[in-house]
Amino acid sequence: MLIFGFHSVTSRLRQAAGSVRELYVDARRDDGRARDLLALAAKLGIDARRVEVSRLDRMCPSRRHQGVVAIVESRPPVMGLEDLLDSIEGPAFLLVLDGVTDPRNLGACLRVADGAGVHAVIAPKDHACPLNETAIQTASGAADSVPYIMVTNLARSIDVLEDRSITVIGTADGAEQSLYEADVPAAVAWALGAEGVGLRRLTRERCDRLVSIPMAGQVESLNVSVAAGIVLYETVRRNRGADRV
Repeated sequence: MLIFGFHSVTSRLRQAAGSVRELYVDARRDDGRARDLLALAAKLGIDARRVEVSRLDRMCPSRRHQGVVAIVESRPPVMGLEDLLDSIEGPAFLLVLDGVTDPRNLGACLRVADGAGVHAVIAPKDHACPLNETAIQTASGAADSVPYIMVTNLARSIDVLEDRSITVIGTADGAEQSLYEADVPAAVAWALGAEGVGLRRLTRERCDRLVSIPMAGQVESLNVSVAAGIVLYETVRRNRGADRV
């Protein structure tokens, strides 16, 4: 697998240097970001090859690689859902994505989840985007810091969360209660569906409650990553305080 860009490559070096097989850096770059990355690679014992930018362009056609590309091993999920829940200290803070198939949306959701301090992002193995190159690039390093757990049956996995006293709150346009009226407990999993389609029926039925995000304009829905940012940071504001961000 290829990853590219300073955020993604630096994060992979810091989180899982052993998975980096080859590292290429634009021979013309001698700025601070390039020097810092090269110093980190050298400290970790990884030989960075300085190459012409045309080679990087061929490796990543039509991509903004910023002059740095790495060939890495695709890492399997670190743990399953039950193992993840066992590892969490304190109230669980989770994001459930149902039917999000666009890798850029997935990457953006991972990025906002990292910023809000979410313990993991959960998605079904079907009707969901895998953690591919585009998602990793869009996540800007968050793909290495936030576990992305793909489960066989999302409805049953929501049951597991509820058995662990984690309240599952779904977002839905027609919900009677708005986000700002709803009680948001400390242990919470937010369930969001794809833009336009929303949560699937079984997922909606498994949620403890549904809330809407108030919309004052003409558009009917928000991009899923924007919606995730709103509900996650509202949770942080209420329950976790500024020290979590």
